Formats: sequence, structure tokens, C-alpha cells
Amino acid sequence: MSTFFTNISNLWKINELREKIFLTLSLVIVYRFAAQVPLPGINISLAQEALTNQAGGGGLLGLLDMFTGGAFSQASIVALGIMPYISASIVVQLMTIAVPYLQKLQKEGENGRRRITQITRWLTIVITLVQGPAYITNIYNLIPSTAFYIDGSLFWFSSMVILTSGTVFSMWLGEKITNKGIGNGISLLIMIGIIARFPESFVQEFTSKVEASQGGLFMILLEIILFILIVVICVYLVTAIRKVIVQYARNTVSNNISSIKTSRDFIPLKLNASGVMPIIFAQAIMFAPSLLASSSNESVKNIGLEFQDIFGFWYNFVFSLLIVVFSFFYTAITIPTNKMADDLKRNGGFLPGIKPGNPTADVLDHILSLITFPGSIFLALVAILPTFVVKLGITQSWALFYGGTSLLIIVGVAIDTIQQINSYLLNSHYDGLMKKGIKRNMLN
Repeated sequence: MSTFFTNISNLWKINELREKIFLTLSLVIVYRFAAQVPLPGINISLAQEALTNQAGGGGLLGLLDMFTGGAFSQASIVALGIMPYISASIVVQLMTIAVPYLQKLQKEGENGRRRITQITRWLTIVITLVQGPAYITNIYNLIPSTAFYIDGSLFWFSSMVILTSGTVFSMWLGEKITNKGIGNGISLLIMIGIIARFPESFVQEFTSKVEASQGGLFMILLEIILFILIVVICVYLVTAIRKVIVQYARNTVSNNISSIKTSRDFIPLKLNASGVMPIIFAQAIMFAPSLLASSSNESVKNIGLEFQDIFGFWYNFVFSLLIVVFSFFYTAITIPTNKMADDLKRNGGFLPGIKPGNPTADVLDHILSLITFPGSIFLALVAILPTFVVKLGITQSWALFYGGTSLLIIVGVAIDTIQQINSYLLNSHYDGLMKKGIKRNMLN
């Protein structure tokens, strides 16, 4: 334990790292403060009460409220949070597969990435201009007209400007954290929003257990223990599957894949190389089918209502399928096997029995796909775990922390952030946060 606190103290001995952490914490506090600032021109008490009751009923609105850290139910100036930016990122990344212009930008290095980022920003504004009216209309339908202090058209205009500005501001905060701070800023803002809802969800679960005489805190402890057991079993099963796949991969390359240990940097055999991004992407996509619930067509409306139930069969089936698809998609983007094969050839590495170039790329792609599959299944299983947990009598809000998207995002983002901090510590000749040891000898 003393070693851990020693490593924590080392964070403040590196000026650059200390400044990055301070900047990150400062921008996160600013974002949380903005989430408490309400839209002007309405009786905010009535609006918040109506939105809270709506989001508290579960479903996608409750999930959206959790991702925004309660900003949705608070009728905040950042009520839409960072979700429009996530949606825009998904659209742009999907378009890079089919649009030659975006493919060309991807190959132009830093300048191309900068232009793609600019396209994503403009698309974020467009999506906000679509989601904003839906949010304002929702408020109009929930509270009486007497609750508005200004003319309807003026409220519409001002609210649209404010909501769009709030989303752009949130996007700017996320990008600033990514560029100047620690961790992925967009993911951090989502994680902070989820954590902000934790105390309220815990109190609701505890209250429900006490009022129903169901064991109170003791039952919650049992729930946590049960969850840990489920996760351990899942990890064990996926690890066993991975071993089988790795063995098959070794056989694929003439039973000697271990001979390319010197090329480990070019062959990242990770069970989940895409991290938490498939979860975030799939969750953003799942907000779209629920819009069908407002259709005048009865059949289409029923489909939309089916997808509004986040604990229903079809929602979880499509959600898990999207996670698997995005796991392969994001892995293919972040780990280009063609470039890996070229790097191997350029550095004198090779796969025994496999020709350099495209044949090597094909083998690497095959191996990576085999390893990605159990990782994507694991992500999907944990993501839909709250659906099974709710059946045990756990409140919906607490079930979302018991597993599923929220837990995966929190753990994934935390691990990525710690890895960045570790890289700074190790580069400055300190032990990482997750390693034992003391301050290393300083090198000249």
C-alpha cells in the first residue's frame, strides 16, 4: 500500500504530468458546472420534475440522462451532452469506408486527420440541430404553456442556440482534454457523467431494499459479490477460448508464431484491441430506432416502442450484435494489417512459411479476427448483463451500474487513462501506478 501512495506522490514530481492532470480536472469541473446551469425562459422546477420522472422510468431516456450526468433531466444548457459528437464520429468513420475523398484524407497523415476532425465538428452541429428541436418539443409536451416565461418562438430560438452552443462547448472541452490533458477527453466526459449518477442510483437501490425489507446493504453486498463471480466466470471462459484460438493461430503460421517475438510491436495480439469504443458507438446507434415510436404508422410505432425498452429482447439482441460488428470494424481501423505486414518486411521480420506482403497481411488479418471474436462476445455479454440482473429484482438505475455499458465505459476509460499516466511515469524513470517498486535511478 505504501508503494502505491509513493507512486501517487510521483505524479506531482513531473511538471508536465502535473499540469496535464490539473488541466483535465479543471475542465471536468467546468463541464459538471455547466450541467447544472438550466435553460432560461421556463419554470425550471416544473421542467426538471417532468424530465426526471420521464428519465426515471427507465428506457433510452434514462440511459441518455446517465450518459449526460443528469444534464438531460435538469434541462441543462448541455442537456444533449457529447452524444451528438459521438454520433457524428460514427457517421464519419463509416463514411471513410465508402467515400474516396475521406479515404484520401486518412492517408494524408496529420493534415488529413485535422480535416476529418473539422468535418466531424460541422456534422456534430448538424446533428445537434436535429436533436435539439426534439428535446425542446419534448419539454413542450411535458409541462403546461403557463410554465414558459417568454414567447414560444423566442424560447425555441434561444434554446436552440444555447443547446447547440452547449454541445459545441462540450466537444471543445473533450478535444482540449485529449490534446492538452490526460486521457481521451470525450470518453472521460461520458465516464464522469456516469459516475455522477452513481450516488443517486445507490440510494435508490438501498431505499428500495430497506422499504421492502429485503436485506438493505447486505443484499447490495451480495449483488456485488454475485456480479464479480459472473465477471470472473466470463473472463475465464473467454480466456479459455482465446487460448484455443491462439493455438490455432500458431498452427496457421507453421507452429512457430513464437519465433516472431522480435516483431511483437507489429503484431498486437489483444483480446479486445478496440477498447471501449464499440460500446459507445453501438449505444449511440441504439438511440435511432427509438425515434420510430413517434411515427403515425402503428406497426412502425410498435417497433420504436420495442427498442425503447433497454431491458427487452430485441433491444439487447441488436445491441449485442452491433457491439460485435463495431469491435471488428474499430479493430480493422486501428490495426491495419497491411501496414503491419509492410513494417515487418521493412524491419526484416517475417512469418515462417508465409511470403512477405499481402500473404502476410492476410494471415495477420485472419489471426486478429480470430482473437477479436471472443473479445467482442465478452463485451456483448457484459453489456447486456443488466437485463438479467433486473430479473433478480434490482432497480433499473442500479442495474446499469451493476454491469453493462456504464461499467464497461468506466473501467475502459480508467484503464486507458492509467496507461497514459504510466507512460509518463516510466519515461521519467518512475514506476507506474500498477507496478511495484520505488523511484528508479535517474539517468543522465
